[in-house]
Amino acid sequence: MSDVAMVCGAGGTLGAALVEAFLARGDRVVAVERRGDGEATPGVLREGADLTAPEEVEALWERLAAAGETPRWVVNAAGGFRAGSVADSEPDEVRLTTELNLGTAWWSCRAAARRLEPGGAIVNVAARAALTGGSGSAAYAVAKAGVVRLTQVLAAELAERGVRANVILPALIDTPANRAVLPAESLERAVPAERVAAVAVFLCSETAAAVSGAIVPVYGRA
Repeated sequence: MSDVAMVCGAGGTLGAALVEAFLARGDRVVAVERRGDGEATPGVLREGADLTAPEEVEALWERLAAAGETPRWVVNAAGGFRAGSVADSEPDEVRLTTELNLGTAWWSCRAAARRLEPGGAIVNVAARAALTGGSGSAAYAVAKAGVVRLTQVLAAELAERGVRANVILPALIDTPANRAVLPAESLERAVPAERVAAVAVFLCSETAAAVSGAIVPVYGRA
């Protein structure tokens, strides 16, 4: 029987690439979006949940358990970039950025940590900015740094149960949104979403069974 992979943030460019990559490998996929009303695809169960709300995340996992669809692999790709400096930050914007990037990963990881069986794995998607910071992305960089530390803590907490946790750090991903606003010279360094997804899917495999607590850069032409 094929494994079940949960992709959180399946509505974005990277999320869609993750869904396709797991499907191509033969997994069944739970694609989690805010509304969950995407186009029906064979092998894909589309679920709606606000991943910033812990009660909705818990309800999602309970629905899956009732349906006999318990994930083995969980990839947390939800998030959103917000520009801004510390000096110019507004409270509501900081809270929103933190909820979108760290909160979504936290609540998904909490639910997964309570339920994954030995041999399962979690992959969180952070960003290069989590390590490098950078002017103009203050709240985003700090939130993604939190995702990195969350992953390392989780890897330690789940080690005895045989559940792994790793984090990937893309730099610039080639997406329609980035193509609309970035100059051509920047896009030359962008990594196709499919290649980022391939790294996450590898970490959700028996081949990567010895890898946990890793911070994996996916920078392309850095």
